[in-house]
Amino acid sequence: MAEKAAWDFMSTYDGPTTLTTILPGAVFGPILSTGNLGSVQIIARMIGGRMPGVPRIGLEIVDVRDLADIHIRAMTSDAAAGQRLLATGEFTWMREMAQSLKSGLGTAGEKVSTRQPPDFAVRISARFDHSLRAIIVSLGRRNRHSTDRAKRVLGWQARPAAQTVVDCARSLIDHNAA
Repeated sequence: MAEKAAWDFMSTYDGPTTLTTILPGAVFGPILSTGNLGSVQIIARMIGGRMPGVPRIGLEIVDVRDLADIHIRAMTSDAAAGQRLLATGEFTWMREMAQSLKSGLGTAGEKVSTRQPPDFAVRISARFDHSLRAIIVSLGRRNRHSTDRAKRVLGWQARPAAQTVVDCARSLIDHNAA
């Protein structure tokens, strides 16, 4: 709604400012502080052993550093004016995230579960664990959006999801947030 309001405003605005919107995927990567962990809490729970299994859910992971990069590129490029750009990274199943953490963290990844319960078990568990209810609609769903415009207009490319997930975990460990 906020993006639509911004585009509506710009359609009647007659000033020197232009608008570009950046729409990210699931944002992970190194943290600056523990003040607002947001989506990286998923990785903190995984490395802390607080996720006994990983549901069959996939995410289009973008590194926070790549997200900052695309914003800078958009602010400094006339070609980005008036564009709506997707900043999603590669699609990764949560099980793949867990495997990346296990293999990339060594002993720090020992508590990460790569066990994937069947979808029906997650649905049944959601009846008792209200935190699972929101993810039910995403079970097995494979979303994939194109970042071709961001590549073409800005030369932007997201780094590999496995690198982002492991870098995020290391950062959480360094900040004692896992």
